[in-house]
Amino acid sequence: MAGLDGTARAAKSRLDPRGVFYGWWIVATSIGVQMLIGGLALQTSGAYVVALGDDLAWSRTMLSTGFAFISIGMVGGLGPLQGWLVDRFGPRRVMRTGIVVLSLSFVGFSQVEHPVAFFAAMICISVGASLAGFLSLTIAVVNWFEARRSTALGLMQTGFPIGSALVPLVAWSITSYGWRPAALLSGIVILLVTWPLAGLIRDRPEPYGYGPDGRPIEQEPPRSTGDGSTVSAPAPEGYTLRQAVRLPAFWYISLGHAAALLVVSAVMVHLIAHLNESMGWSVEHAATWVVVVAVVQGIAQVGGGFMGDRISKRVIITLCMVGHLVGMLLLAFATAFWMVAAFALIHGAAWGMRGPLLVAIRADYFGRASFGTILGLSSIVSLVGMISGPIVAATLYDTTGSYTAGFTVLAIVAGLGGFLFALARPPRQPT
Repeated sequence: MAGLDGTARAAKSRLDPRGVFYGWWIVATSIGVQMLIGGLALQTSGAYVVALGDDLAWSRTMLSTGFAFISIGMVGGLGPLQGWLVDRFGPRRVMRTGIVVLSLSFVGFSQVEHPVAFFAAMICISVGASLAGFLSLTIAVVNWFEARRSTALGLMQTGFPIGSALVPLVAWSITSYGWRPAALLSGIVILLVTWPLAGLIRDRPEPYGYGPDGRPIEQEPPRSTGDGSTVSAPAPEGYTLRQAVRLPAFWYISLGHAAALLVVSAVMVHLIAHLNESMGWSVEHAATWVVVVAVVQGIAQVGGGFMGDRISKRVIITLCMVGHLVGMLLLAFATAFWMVAAFALIHGAAWGMRGPLLVAIRADYFGRASFGTILGLSSIVSLVGMISGPIVAATLYDTTGSYTAGFTVLAIVAGLGGFLFALARPPRQPT
């Protein structure tokens, strides 16, 4: 390759001995890490809520508030600090720190007896899941891809829905052996499996003789504007954090993402309990619908990523928020099997399609130069929704005795989020 020195050429040969672009190996590794963290730490909240409520007689609001902290880890709860750490030290070191914290936190969670210890364990699990999971992996994938970024992110994020296959297993282990042994075993499995996987992650392709997508470093392809069109000029390095926060699109995307996470986090925590009480289904039966939602989500992530590389991401995301609105109304007033099934299909598809596009559109709009820090700060704004969703639903449940009012409010918020995404037009590229 012209312009590639011997050291970089040798590094590239070691990295891709089979001739497969290493970015796809990073995607595959990310799927495995997200599968374990999602299936054992982030999607099991509903089963633990029921078990701890029966065992310790704590209120649904208190338990939901605690488990809401775990949901923070799904989007990178440490925000710009984690983004800066990944930009500075690389994703592999940050991930391995998080893996140790996450594993030890599950061990501590298995021993809690008092609310203070419970909340401390939830916060530590959130920190570990954040460092080890989504944000660190996302920054790595974004750095390795550009023209196929949405497709790569869509595939990467299938790890989370694939991990939902572990939820019925965790629910069964909680029912059969108790929540404490289940939590202890989860911490051990996370450490033993995700530690070696993290060793396969690399930060950027340039030290190995690549540009993004595996192209020669000297070659610059047509660049997506993030709104369904492309330009032929070479991509600029992108905005700094200070420049990005002055753009309306940054705040429209961040607040719209908060509205989306409000819905998603509430469903993750309360779906099992809602189906258990309103439909009279067992915890194990209700847990299978977490899997149904996740399967639909995973299929939609791949499809959404493929579509996002070809048509307007902003339009797709806006339509997905409308889907969340419809899905939540179906769930709120569900009295029959078909309504639950329709909710699972619509909500799962909306969640899956918009997931990778919300990351890709930020990279398209703001560039790679300070992407980790920009995504981290944007995630802090989005976390307002992640934290609030389960609490809003639980508070209205404790007040009214059902989830109908809470899920209806969340549906309205989803509609408002769609309006914000419709306003998020692409900014001019920095000079």
